[in-house]
Parts: sequence; structure tokens; C-alpha cells
Amino acid sequence: MADYEFLSVAEVPAYLAAYPELAARIDVERIASVDEIGDGNLNLVFLVKDEAGRGVVLKQALPYVRMSGGSWSMTPERERHEVESLTAHRALVPDLVVEVLHHDEKRHIFAMEDLSDHSVWRPALNVGKVHNGVAERVGTYIGAVAFGTSLFALDRQQLADSQASAINPELCTITEDLVFTEPSVDAGRNAVLPANEADAAALSADTVFVDAMGRAKYWFMTCAEALIHGDLHTGSVMVRGAGDGTDADSVKVFDSEFAFFGPVAFDIGATWANYVLAASRAYALGEDARAEWALGLVEQTWRGFEDEFRRRWPERRDARVWRDTFLEERLAAWRAQSWLFAAAKMSRRIVGYAKVTDVETLPPDLREGAARGVLAAARAAVRVGPDTRAALFAQVCGGELVAHRTGR
Repeated sequence: MADYEFLSVAEVPAYLAAYPELAARIDVERIASVDEIGDGNLNLVFLVKDEAGRGVVLKQALPYVRMSGGSWSMTPERERHEVESLTAHRALVPDLVVEVLHHDEKRHIFAMEDLSDHSVWRPALNVGKVHNGVAERVGTYIGAVAFGTSLFALDRQQLADSQASAINPELCTITEDLVFTEPSVDAGRNAVLPANEADAAALSADTVFVDAMGRAKYWFMTCAEALIHGDLHTGSVMVRGAGDGTDADSVKVFDSEFAFFGPVAFDIGATWANYVLAASRAYALGEDARAEWALGLVEQTWRGFEDEFRRRWPERRDARVWRDTFLEERLAAWRAQSWLFAAAKMSRRIVGYAKVTDVETLPPDLREGAARGVLAAARAAVRVGPDTRAALFAQVCGGELVAHRTGR
């Protein structure tokens, strides 16, 4: 870490001036503000504005997990995975992915377009804003990536080269531990309210849940299907719009440093889990109509995904063997797998490391029931039967959230 060059607020204007592609986007002689805005778990993020209001964002990957205070070392080379995945994804759906403007691999810094006129979706949901159309567009993004970075679109050499470049073992290990193992096998990082300790213990003792997490972890580690986002949630989506129930006029996915060649259903299940978390907050606050709207996002994301994948299917490389019957098999498999991946994501956000504000910012008397409901939903979801419709997933989870809410 001694030879790592940390970017500072004071250095940012000179850094921008050194690169023509950045100096062309912002007046480096008339910088009005430089703010460190990183609120994530891993990186430094700077928002830079000039006096005319033009801006850029600089992101630097740190050599440790930021939220650990430096005690948890991590390769800063993860920024390359983020840049390469954002670039590949934007080539497929340019309207739905943030634009990368510059990459400094030596210092682990890259620049992105300024999206300060957008809001991160999670905090917008937390305060009750309703941006319609976002979930479906997130599904469109997942579908485009699932097809466009897979063997259905790439020739054998392109696929091999892409898979080799995207190997991301350190960040994958974090997911394998925090998402699939530690919610039921505490490694010393778990924490819940005292009132939820029995719920966490019941999760750990649930052999059906543990076995399901074993299957999901196996899929995560072995199914190299597409260059997935790897950490897709409501905190990695930005939205722009009034938030009053009208359609969002812009949706941008970002923050893909966990990207790797993995199972398509992982990104789908991750979004489903976050909609359940948003619904748990709304139910806890007595906002039942908004909770039901949040649960409806599950079906919208699945529909956006399925429609986009089907739209691209005629472009597949080898229709001789990948016939329409195979498409139906894949869609059914991904839908079923999404239930288990969602269960994993739900449970880790309640008992594990790196929780979410949807639940954590609730008063303790309300948080108790919200957390209990999410864990109950996760345990119910792994008991998936032959009916794997997205709408049924939302119904099952919603029933558990209502049954367990407290403090009303």
C-alpha cells in the first residue's frame, strides 16, 4: 500500500487537465467544486463541476475495503473489470449504462459522465418516490447483456478472450462468502438486532435453506454464461424523473466492479431481492400500496429481461442446434434459479456484512418485523415448487412481509 497514489480533492483539477479527453468535457481552469461523494463500501468517488455547470465523475479503486477502515485488503485492479464491463454493456444498450470517459489503469482511476441530475434508486425508493418504467428497463439491460456477451452472440475465440479477461476471483470470493455462506454460517461478521437473533438462528438451522444456498453457490461458481454485472441492486441504478408515479426519463446502470462470467439468473435474483427489501420498508411504515407496487417490480424486471432476450434470439449464432425449444428451457431454468439467488441476497442483507438502508434506517421496533419478514421470505423462496412465475415469487414474499411486520 505504500506505493499506492491516493487521489485527493486538491489534486483533481490538475489530474483532469493532464488528460485531453477530460479537459474537453470540463473547463479545468474554472473548476467550481470538487466533492468526494463516495458512499459505497469500496472506493473513492469525486464529483467535479466547472463554473458553467458541466461535470465529470472520477472513481478510484482503493487497495482495501473502504468500509473496513483499511483492515480488509483488496486488489485495486478491480477498476479494470468495472471499466471493461461497463464498456461492453454500454455497447449493447447505450441508453441504460453510464458512459466511461477515461481509464488510468496505473492509478486505478476512471472517469464517467456526470449523472448528478439523477438520483440513486435506493434512497429514492426509501423516501417514497415512484419512478415507473425503471424495473422493466433494468430487465432489458440484463437481457441484452445475457445475450450479447454470451455464446449466443460471440464466436468461440471472442468468448474465450472475454472470459479470460473477466476472471475476477477476489471479488467473486467476497460474493461466495458474504452472499451464499455467511448468512447461515457466521464467520464473525454477522449482526442483527437482539430481537432478531432467534430469526437468524432459525435461518442457520434450516437445512432446506442451507442446501439451497449450496446449490446457488455451485451455480455461481460454475455457470460462466455471460458477463454479468455481479452486484446489481437498487443502489447501482440511477434514475431521473419527478418520482411522482410518472415514467423515469432516464435510467443508468453503474458500479459493475464485481462483473465476471457468471450465471444470468444471479443479476435477476439480485434485483428481485432488492424489491422485496424496498417492500419490507414500505410495509413496516404502513404504506401498503407502495409495498405492493415495489413487489410488482419483480414481474416487470422479469418481463423486461424475457422480452429483450426473445427479441435478440433470432440473432443467435447457431440456430441449427439452439432451437426455440432450447430457449424455453433456458428461460425456465433462469426463472427458477432466480428464486434461490434472490433468497441468498435477501438473507445476506439482513444478517450479514454490508446491510441496506431500506431496513437499517427504520426505527428498531419496525426494523424487527421487517427483518423477520425478509428472512421468512428467503426461507419460503427456497421451497420453490414447479410454479416459478415471477409474480408468484412476489406473492410469496409479500405474504411473509405482511405476516411478520411489527410496531404498527
